[in-house]
Amino acid sequence: MPGFALGLLSTILAAPAIWAAGVTARESGLKDPQIVVVDEVVGQWLTLAGAVQLNWKSWLLGFALFRLFDIWKPAPVRQLERLPGGIGIVADDAMAGIYGALVLFAAGWFNLY
Repeated sequence: MPGFALGLLSTILAAPAIWAAGVTARESGLKDPQIVVVDEVVGQWLTLAGAVQLNWKSWLLGFALFRLFDIWKPAPVRQLERLPGGIGIVADDAMAGIYGALVLFAAGWFNLY
């Protein structure tokens, strides 16, 4: 599957992910319930969309980059996390995924994987 397909799939998945995360947050009474993982899928797919080529190295680097930006939360990732409901739950991971994609693309451009 080419990287742009992952980007397209993550964009399509974003709308139902926001809805599902919002419903789960509301029903559980938690701001960002740990049982919601669809936001992580969206972010990871966005990161992998930046891969110049998909192989085990790009998958591993993409995973590490997404986790780095998801944990570190550089601006505006942290600010997006504060948005209400499902939007905030998904948007911060999507932005972390975009940061990961940019770094993964640059690494691939320089043949680092």
